[in-house]
Amino acid sequence: MRTILRVSAPVLLCLLLIGCAAAPGKRDPRDPWERMNRTTYKFNDKLDKAVARPVARTYVRITPQFVRTGVSNFMDNLTTPITIINGLLQAKFVQAGSDTGRLLLNTTVGVGGLLDPATAAGLDKHDEDFGLTLGHWGMPTGPYLVIPFLGFSDVRDGVGKVADIYTTPTHYIQDPATSWSLWFVEVLDARTRLLGTDAIVDQAFDPYTFTRNAYLARRHFLVTGEAEQPELEDDTGDDSSSTPPPAPAPTK
Repeated sequence: MRTILRVSAPVLLCLLLIGCAAAPGKRDPRDPWERMNRTTYKFNDKLDKAVARPVARTYVRITPQFVRTGVSNFMDNLTTPITIINGLLQAKFVQAGSDTGRLLLNTTVGVGGLLDPATAAGLDKHDEDFGLTLGHWGMPTGPYLVIPFLGFSDVRDGVGKVADIYTTPTHYIQDPATSWSLWFVEVLDARTRLLGTDAIVDQAFDPYTFTRNAYLARRHFLVTGEAEQPELEDDTGDDSSSTPPPAPAPTK
């Protein structure tokens, strides 16, 4: 869930502009389960518009900005161990050291993570997860996958999400009330960060394709540092070249 949702609105907005819809009559080989995925997407979208989006908008309307910032800082700090562990697994030792410094500084001087003195001290924020670690070591993404309630993913990231559960501190909280409360705050904070992208997604010709391409492009970039150029297949199954044959020579 963290990988899916914890994206700042400006970053996702740019990604959505990049992840434009595919040309009509084409299918994306990265999405062989498109019919199933579209059904799940519609379910998630209706649930989001009926529950998550209104709750997030109400939260923004009634909660002061400094409180929302504190909540976001706290949730970022709480999930920093995921970034540290996966940085080490990817042999990014300098980055992992920096993230460890962020965790210690924000937890102590930052009053449990409500403040972010680490950024002011020059310690950059990173975002790693086990899905990225698997990609770093060469595991292919597998088919695109929309997960009920959680949203867009792929097979590799789906496996990674299971591992991320066990590196999240909240997983080890024994008190159900505390655990569920933190989960609710995490989801609310994550959905609030995405409010700025709602309009552009809603106005897309095909929101499903739009968000799919944006997600896959972002994950590809985080693993490789390069932009992705997906190959599209003709929906009719015709594998012939799309280049038209040369016109016959004019007769005299």
